[in-house]
Amino acid sequence: MIRVGIIGATGYAGGELVRLLMGHKGAEILWYGSRSYIDKKYADVYRNMFELVDDKCLDDNMEELADQVDVIFTATPQGFCASVLNEEILSKTKIIDLSADFRIKDVSVYEKWYGIEHKSPQFIEEAVYGLCEVNREDIKKARLIANPGCYTTCSILTAYPLAKEGIIDMSTLIVDAKSGTSGAGRGTKLSNLYCEVNENIKAYGVAVHRHTPEIEEQLGYASGEKVLINFTPHLVPMNRGILVTEYASLKKEAAYESIKAIYDKYYKDETFVRVLDADVCPETKWVEGSNYVDINFKIDSRTNRIIMMGAMDNLVKGAAGQAVQNMNLMFGIRESEGLELVPMFP
Repeated sequence: MIRVGIIGATGYAGGELVRLLMGHKGAEILWYGSRSYIDKKYADVYRNMFELVDDKCLDDNMEELADQVDVIFTATPQGFCASVLNEEILSKTKIIDLSADFRIKDVSVYEKWYGIEHKSPQFIEEAVYGLCEVNREDIKKARLIANPGCYTTCSILTAYPLAKEGIIDMSTLIVDAKSGTSGAGRGTKLSNLYCEVNENIKAYGVAVHRHTPEIEEQLGYASGEKVLINFTPHLVPMNRGILVTEYASLKKEAAYESIKAIYDKYYKDETFVRVLDADVCPETKWVEGSNYVDINFKIDSRTNRIIMMGAMDNLVKGAAGQAVQNMNLMFGIRESEGLELVPMFP
């Protein structure tokens, strides 16, 4: 049994980790860390856990926690994990960090886009970017995982096969993304209140969103070239879900069958990536509550561009589900354990 500790257990991603791990046959949660709710019963914070979780919330003392568990999930704001991580902790337990602290290899890029000083840059090189479909073998050997962000997971997986095969002109890539409000976290913000979000859709973080360099870096590894993209996120009035629509010029004319064969080459054996049938567009409602990513594409022969589309649940594959998938790989158990969730509808 894998002994688990969660720091940030009362945020949306932390709460989703608890939900998923409750159904995991090989894991047991020993520590529900939440600085905001110390000594409060976890089930009083999330009433869906009434008579399911009897534990009280504890603090975020990672050094004490490292002595008690096999893996720590840090579902915390940017900067926390980097500020407390040290070699002694890593020598005792594995870390899966759901923040951006170890996702970007260039510390100066991280500090520029996140506006904070990185407190433990010595671990950046070691950290493995936890996109399981791309870095599976490295994840198996890792002790520190940088769990990818929600926008980035969907954006990267949707374009990855074509970037890797050199099919698209990476200098033309545009990513238009839309997210449900849970992606902004559980903290109180005026812009996320019901009256502000309902019956509305808006772009935000235009040309400055912090996930931009993460997408660029990972697609740069795939394509073997420096990548600069236009990335525009939008907030839509729904609880969960990410939908990305990506546009790029084809380097040469291509038929549907040849592009479909490329996607199948990379994803036909992937449990959680579903390449849809021709002319079926991904929709968030068909992946909600699951760890699946639905992907498809459409060739626009008139403009010689390809339109790539992806949909997933931002709290599952975009956060907690991917973190559990990483844990399964790190401990050598079945990768899909605890994640075989049928999408919810309606």
